[in-house]
Amino acid sequence: MAELTSFSYTAGDSLLHRFDARFKIAFVICISLVGLNAYIWGLGFLTLLLLGIILRTRLPLFSGLKEIRYFLILLLLIFVARVLATDGIPLIDLDYITVSRQGIYNGILVCWRLALIVMLGFAFISTTPPATIKAAVQWFLKPVPWVPEKKVAVMMGLILRFVPVIFNQAGTTAAALKARAVENRKNPVYRLTKFGFPLMRRIFERADDLVIAMEARGFTENRTDPELAASKRDWIALMAVGCMSIIVLFL
Repeated sequence: MAELTSFSYTAGDSLLHRFDARFKIAFVICISLVGLNAYIWGLGFLTLLLLGIILRTRLPLFSGLKEIRYFLILLLLIFVARVLATDGIPLIDLDYITVSRQGIYNGILVCWRLALIVMLGFAFISTTPPATIKAAVQWFLKPVPWVPEKKVAVMMGLILRFVPVIFNQAGTTAAALKARAVENRKNPVYRLTKFGFPLMRRIFERADDLVIAMEARGFTENRTDPELAASKRDWIALMAVGCMSIIVLFL
């Protein structure tokens, strides 16, 4: 069984834990859409608000940052690509490389938006049990015709349960490569190959083990899901998020 990571459910009794899962999904969708269209001041407000909520809820933020260090490398690559691909007033003008002020601004904006969405996902996964997420997804999809809501909900639940497995396997693979001094090799393609292929093999092996375990236990999608009950607190929070979203779009 996979060890718990920062990107797995953490039991607690905070206000964020007590919100109905359906409303939390609505919060994540709403704030994500606003974040993708917000600019510096709006993103700054959302980031400070989200950081305050995470720290208030006592979620392992710094451990989470350590576990997504490879995603931070991806953000760096996206930043560099945006900087080099955006025209504007040049700050650095070499023979084959031009860095503009607009490119730096766009790069920061895109990476900030993506990081905000990752923070939202972290807060959501850490405060919502997978079974409750599955029930909420099934509730949203039930009115949609021609969509097997139970199968989709099961798939979503398995994906969320598999996130800690992926992080654990990535950490194990990185530790094994470090012990073999692979990190000292200068060829980045070699290091990426030695990391990527073993990681994918281990992930597929764990997926096969999960399938065998589910079949052995007679898993069925027609299981009894947790009851979802909205309260007055959820509706007030939804209205607050809606008003905040409108304000952020004008910042």
